[in-house]
Amino acid sequence: MIKYLRFTLPVLALFAASCSSVYMPNVPNTPMLSKQGEFSGGAHISLKGNASVNGAYAVSDHVGLLFSGSRMNSERKTKDFGHKLIEIGGGYFDTFGPDNNRIIEIYAGVGKGWSDITFRDFKNDVLISNEVQDVDYRKTFLQVNYSSKKKNNLRLFGTDFPINYGTALRISHVKMDRFFLNGVVQPKEDNIFFEPVFFTRMALSKTFQLQYTTSSNIGLKSRKYMSAGNSIFTVGVVVNVGGK
Repeated sequence: MIKYLRFTLPVLALFAASCSSVYMPNVPNTPMLSKQGEFSGGAHISLKGNASVNGAYAVSDHVGLLFSGSRMNSERKTKDFGHKLIEIGGGYFDTFGPDNNRIIEIYAGVGKGWSDITFRDFKNDVLISNEVQDVDYRKTFLQVNYSSKKKNNLRLFGTDFPINYGTALRISHVKMDRFFLNGVVQPKEDNIFFEPVFFTRMALSKTFQLQYTTSSNIGLKSRKYMSAGNSIFTVGVVVNVGGK
């Protein structure tokens, strides 16, 4: 079932991405912690220019702390999109399986985000309308990560590169703190997003891995502005130090 969702949900996300939303999700933190003292860090970038950074530290053999942030500043003729988001959280992790190479993580946290979006309509290269959306919002999230350090090898140019996979199932509640449309105060909106995330990692060394991340973003409420209009397609680099 998980394998089926890995391929079908990113396709569904393509249809959602055609909509407009004031909420731009970041790459969820999936550190794959395994023991006390381990640190995980990552940096990711999407085709749209949304950059995310993640950090996690295991304060004990089963408790981890998280930090995440993302930023985007896209300027085009018909649409400008500025976005910032920070998150902190923590939770439980454990290893299991015959070789202790499977990992389950349960994290919860809070975040704060800002979006500044401008839409422009042109006719014969003449600006006929302009709409500016200025939004601050807060979020809470709960996520469950499952991943495996059991590796399959990908052979490229005569060299074997270990490959492993993971999944994060995330629920986020996002609520506007303020909302201005062309400088005029608007009614605030909220939404609950289901964000299933799938990632693939290719090990370049014992410390560094390349990661490809895909996700869908499903809004559980019908909203005009706080909608599920963006999803995640990123590539990045992940560092794990001090693990099993």
